[in-house]
Amino acid sequence: MNKVLLTGRLTRDPEMRSLASGKNVTQFGIATNEYAANGKERAEYHNVVTWDRLAEICGQYLGKGQQVAIEGRIQTRSWDDDRGQRHWKTEVVASNVEMLSGRKKKDYEAETAADALAIQAGALSEASSADASEPIPADGAESEPSDEGSDAEAA
Repeated sequence: MNKVLLTGRLTRDPEMRSLASGKNVTQFGIATNEYAANGKERAEYHNVVTWDRLAEICGQYLGKGQQVAIEGRIQTRSWDDDRGQRHWKTEVVASNVEMLSGRKKKDYEAETAADALAIQAGALSEASSADASEPIPADGAESEPSDEGSDAEAA
C-alpha cells in the first residue's frame, strides 16, 4: 500500500500552472519535523503536487508558513536531460489537503478591503444609473419646507 500522511508548514507559496490538456497542477514544498529521543529536532523537506480542483484550491488559499495536513501517495519520476544524465524526483501526490492554521491575517484584511471596495463601486454604479430627471437635494434639505421649521422660527 502506498499511502503517506504528513503534517508540516509550507516552505514556499504554491506555484499553479495550467497544462495544455486543460488540467491544473500546483506544486509546493512542506517541512516536517522529526523529534529524536535526546530532545533534538531534525527538519525534513517534501515536494507536494496537487491536481485539478484541489490544485486550484491550494493555489488560491495556501501560502508560505501555513500549517497543513496532507494525505496522498509517494511517486518517483525519472527523466534524461539534454546531456544524457538521468534525474529522479520523489514527490507526494496529494489527494487531500487540510489547512490547520487557517488563513493569514494579512490575507483576510486584504480580502475584506477588496470586498469593501467592490461594494462601494457597486453603490457608485447604482447611483450613476439613477434617473437624471430626479432633482438631487442639496445638503440633505427637503424640497418642501416642513412645519416644524416655521414653528421654531415663531417661538
